[in-house]
Amino acid sequence: MTDDDTTPSPDPTSSRRRLLGAIAATGVAAGAAGLAAGVALGADTNPPHTTTALRRFENRVVVITGATSGIGAAAARLFAAEGARVAFCGRRIERGRAVERAIRDAGGEATYYRADVLVEDDIRAFVDAAAAKYGGLHVAFNNAGITIQKQLHEYSADEFDRVVNTNLRGAFLAMKYQVPHMIRAGGGTIVVTSSSNAIATDSQRSAYTASKRGLVGLVQSAALDYAGAGIRVNALVPGTTDTELVRNLSPIGGLPDDAYQVAMRQWAKSNVPGLGRLATPEEIAAFALTLAAPEHQYLTGAQLVIDGGKTAHA
Repeated sequence: MTDDDTTPSPDPTSSRRRLLGAIAATGVAAGAAGLAAGVALGADTNPPHTTTALRRFENRVVVITGATSGIGAAAARLFAAEGARVAFCGRRIERGRAVERAIRDAGGEATYYRADVLVEDDIRAFVDAAAAKYGGLHVAFNNAGITIQKQLHEYSADEFDRVVNTNLRGAFLAMKYQVPHMIRAGGGTIVVTSSSNAIATDSQRSAYTASKRGLVGLVQSAALDYAGAGIRVNALVPGTTDTELVRNLSPIGGLPDDAYQVAMRQWAKSNVPGLGRLATPEEIAAFALTLAAPEHQYLTGAQLVIDGGKTAHA
């Protein structure tokens, strides 16, 4: 699971039970008192993300949904670092303003808009305001999403609808209002965040999986709709990523940051197939930039997986 602006369910899952077992085995869950021993266990950290000197998005206008934290916020920073004028939205105002300040302090150009992808008027206003402010629209990264985890029969209809409407309908609404601006600009590219759960999933994720698999179909059909208009549409398929969503779902999410990171590294070694670690938001965001980059003009209608080998195991 990978997305931002989440409202996860507190219900336990089998993966969380495995996580608790892994943490108990290493002794990390002792919290701050046992942090020194935990740090020794988890001394190997994720590789740092190295920024490039590329300016692939110089003077291009980029809009991003779900960008107040996690993958979306990382993408906003990376697009701006490559010369883009970035407009991004999310529901959490203080978080959004903080991301905007960080980008501007680093010399980039970005504007935060408060918008909820569940609300059609919010999305229309966000996209139109971004295009008006920056003079058009060239790239969209539709990343907003939530999850609620429980067995299928335990979902209320409202809960199921909220997940599907945020993840799938929200991407539809964003594209609905982005596409006309791109047509007027003579083309563009859209990247949509799906999930490795669209390929291989687990129990208690029926709403999330349905929405993320639906996004792949949405992308494929839209790619055919707009190929003649010079608009490329692709699905980004990330594996488990070290975001606020994943932390909120974890029974140890309330640990101090250092202890949480150590515990998750230990858990991932045994429970994440392939590279045995979580992705960083910057790694996934960098791949989103690759999919949106102008050098890949023949790439459309695709679902591109970046999951450290997770679905190869499945």
